[in-house]
Amino acid sequence: MAKKSKAKTALNSPTAAAGKGKSWQARIGEAQDALAVEFVESLSFDYRLAKHDILGSVAHATMLHSVGLLSKADLAAIKKGLDAILRDIQSGKFHCDVTQEDIHMAVEGELIKRIGEPGRRLHTGRSRNDQVALDIRLWCREAIGILLGKVSDLQRALVKMAAEQGHWPMPSFTHLQRAQPIVAGHEMLAYCEMLERDKQRLEDCLKRVNVSPLGAGAVGGTTLPIDRHKAAKLLGMPTVTDNSLDSISDRDFLCELAFDLSMIAMHLSRWAEQWILYVTTEFGFMKIGDAFTTGSSMMPQKRNPDMLELIRGKTGGVYGQLVALLTMMKGQPLAYNRDMQEDKRSIFFAYDQVEACLTMAAAIVLHTTVLPEQIAGRLDEGFSDATVFAEYLVQKGVAFRTAHHIVGSLVAECEKRGLTGLSQLELEVMQEKSAAIGENVYGCLGAARVVKAYRSHGAGGTKSLKVQLAKWKRVLKG
Repeated sequence: MAKKSKAKTALNSPTAAAGKGKSWQARIGEAQDALAVEFVESLSFDYRLAKHDILGSVAHATMLHSVGLLSKADLAAIKKGLDAILRDIQSGKFHCDVTQEDIHMAVEGELIKRIGEPGRRLHTGRSRNDQVALDIRLWCREAIGILLGKVSDLQRALVKMAAEQGHWPMPSFTHLQRAQPIVAGHEMLAYCEMLERDKQRLEDCLKRVNVSPLGAGAVGGTTLPIDRHKAAKLLGMPTVTDNSLDSISDRDFLCELAFDLSMIAMHLSRWAEQWILYVTTEFGFMKIGDAFTTGSSMMPQKRNPDMLELIRGKTGGVYGQLVALLTMMKGQPLAYNRDMQEDKRSIFFAYDQVEACLTMAAAIVLHTTVLPEQIAGRLDEGFSDATVFAEYLVQKGVAFRTAHHIVGSLVAECEKRGLTGLSQLELEVMQEKSAAIGENVYGCLGAARVVKAYRSHGAGGTKSLKVQLAKWKRVLKG
């Protein structure tokens, strides 16, 4: 939207190039104004606040009229002018350069150019300090709404996959070693739980975002009879900030949102890493759609999970923005300092990355197929039914630690004999370790039987999957 700046043109002109023969002091002296303009501008990235800036200005002007500081005619002219500017911005017809510094000055300058004196009255009772603080809060409010929708979309994709493909048994892992058998849907819904906590954090953050600083002014407020609560109500904000110093210098909500974005990125990265393993030949648990893989320039057989790897890789950049914001804020005295101009670069970058990753993740989930035959081929390797065997003995009256030792010795016997499953042992061998073991033990061994036997709330079996699916369909309804 921002066209090439006059300052940049001047620095790159033949005249500037010819000045290379001058002393470095002379060259810097000639360029210092242009250098300063380029260095302090934020229009190149804060243009995306345009509609929020205009929304805030309309509310401010409406409030000014309500308290007698703006005439009805001036208010009408301001609203009409701002509406026209917004249409031009949205259609790409609005042009400005970096000499206008930021989107706030660009919009106000254009308004004055179009409607004259009424435009000069708009800034009554406010400063760019509270104006900027309001705009970024309005942007965050909108961003949180979009993120909540994107997270829910990913959850719906996972629930759909769990409902359609989730009944197959598969191993679970601890320490990346086979642990207990579960149904595949149980793992898919584990990510839904993580994402639900992400939504709760975003919703909680929204409470602190949706507070109006408008009217705090430059630093100490104003002597004019403004009505801050009215302006806040017009903006859909339930309350206003209580301290003008804190109002313009608070960026806690941005750090909080950056943390929430980092948590979402972390959860997406964990999911991506898991599935990167699952699509390998070594695991072979699933296949993702070809559209979400790439080939090799040399090896024709390759199906690289590049989209998953990029989701995993982008997480570091999101983390970096959280650290950048915290570092930016840590040494700032009250109240507003120009350092805060950089907050938008960080939060915009983090948001853009996470929003894109959420969209991509949902698409990948919807185009991934579980490979039950591949899983079943080695499902009972690793003695994942050992815990259920121990619990079988507990139900026979054997103390759990004793049962644990008995089953552990039977696993050792299997390994000694080259067997891959406890069910391959003869009953007499088992009974040598414990007389409590009966022939019915074979009815509880094997992953397919284990997942049907789980009884505890939240377990990884077929009964619990039905309960959890019903829960998520209620939660995500609509």
